[in-house]
Amino acid sequence: MNTRTILFDSPFLLGFDHTRALIDRAQRAAADSYPPYNVEQLSESSVRITLAVAGFGPDDLAVTIEGRQLTIAGKREASEKAEQAFLHRGIAGRGFVRSFVLADGLEVDGARLEHGLLHVALSRPEDLPTLRRIPITTG
Repeated sequence: MNTRTILFDSPFLLGFDHTRALIDRAQRAAADSYPPYNVEQLSESSVRITLAVAGFGPDDLAVTIEGRQLTIAGKREASEKAEQAFLHRGIAGRGFVRSFVLADGLEVDGARLEHGLLHVALSRPEDLPTLRRIPITTG
């Protein structure tokens, strides 16, 4: 029995189709384990995602944001050494797409490739109000 579908089909949760789609997308992304990654809490307002991307250069990687979804993709061009014979091949050379759904207010500050690790810095601006008053109009 799928309790998530029942939860989001409640008449009290109207308009949460987008949330359901984000949860489904996150579950599909979590099913793939390549490339391995870490998510670190650096401070109250900053997070860093680190992906192991050995063998990928800056031109092979793309970091994009669409809505609240952060997508990191790696694509390798066909190498001239395609005919090379390996006795053991433990370093993956395949392309990948890894997606993360960002919480509201979380912004990407930048990405840095260092020693085979891609670091993506995220932060939540400090000046976001925690309480927002909604004006009431009459008509």
